[in-house]
Amino acid sequence: MTEAAVLSDNPAAGPIPFIDLASQRRRLGTRIDEAIARVLDHGQYIMGPEVKELERRLAAFAGVGHVVSCSSGTDALLLILMAWGIKPGDAVFLPTFTFASTAEVVALLGASPVFCDVLPDTFNLDPDSLEAAIATSRKAGLTPRAVIAVDMFGQPADYRRIGAVARAHGLKLLADAAQSFGASLDGRPVGGLGDATATSFFPAKPLGCYGDGGAVLTDDADLAAVVESLRVHGKGSHKYDNVRIGINGRLDTLQAAVLIEKLDIFADEVAARQAAADRYGRLLAGTVQPPTVVEGAAPVWAQYTLAFDGRDGVAARLKAAGIPTAVYYPLPLHMQTAYRPCPVAPNGLPVAEDLARRVLSLPMHPYLTPEIQERICTALRETLRM
Repeated sequence: MTEAAVLSDNPAAGPIPFIDLASQRRRLGTRIDEAIARVLDHGQYIMGPEVKELERRLAAFAGVGHVVSCSSGTDALLLILMAWGIKPGDAVFLPTFTFASTAEVVALLGASPVFCDVLPDTFNLDPDSLEAAIATSRKAGLTPRAVIAVDMFGQPADYRRIGAVARAHGLKLLADAAQSFGASLDGRPVGGLGDATATSFFPAKPLGCYGDGGAVLTDDADLAAVVESLRVHGKGSHKYDNVRIGINGRLDTLQAAVLIEKLDIFADEVAARQAAADRYGRLLAGTVQPPTVVEGAAPVWAQYTLAFDGRDGVAARLKAAGIPTAVYYPLPLHMQTAYRPCPVAPNGLPVAEDLARRVLSLPMHPYLTPEIQERICTALRETLRM
């Protein structure tokens, strides 16, 4: 029997996708085609009925009073900061170990991103580094205004401690839940853990559409009303009555239709992600330290990320064995060209710099089979023994 025949008879021996959207597509079957066809039939491609329906369903899922959908997770962050009136001279605090959009939206408004370190076990914002950074920003003549807590890899940040720091200094708390929609902390779903939450529906996210998309979640009715205006050029009573400076930040109706169908199976996919994470933990026990889950947290496992020395060599050997991996993130924001002039916490950001050299993410999605995970973990164990 040829090698090709063996691979065809044993799916676990074939190519492994890092994120398997094809299996999800097969599971949904004709539902996606039918949802898109309904939009094509009614022709309301911008702000069609599916947009409001999606917002209603997202609010119910997350247990919040208001959801305003928008064109991307980046625009969700931007819209919230715009609604809060963030401006030049303001300081907005965020972890340096995150994607550029978290800092980008602050800089676009002329405010100063102030970078904080992260915790070595959860990879999330370090409340002590945040506290120190607030004091430093005041000495530099900045006005502390807001904190953006990023839920790295799908685990909620420590909103208990971060929230206490924010309240003590009169700061707004924005939850960057681009990776964590579907997670919870102390029984509270992501969406209501801060003053406002921004999430992303980028295709690779736990709940993803087939393009760009995002949403703002909040219990603040006044904030939601301003965000709703800002996403359509700052409109007032109608689109030719512009009462504030806004953006074109609407979610396409076609993407809303896709997300409605995906939301119907989302709870089941969240459970499958947890099962896959548990299986990784069992298979890798005694080999590497599994990701730390804080007490009271139920992550959604957007990524399954480990940290160990010799990361690049391990990744190369896994690739040669047909195992895909990814590095999130190889360079903290404060070390990137665009953000080098920005302020940082006074004790530096050593944890983030160390993690950038050591983190490696394994394939993670709801359709991982035990056989494929066994293949991944066997290859990783063998590689680490070299």
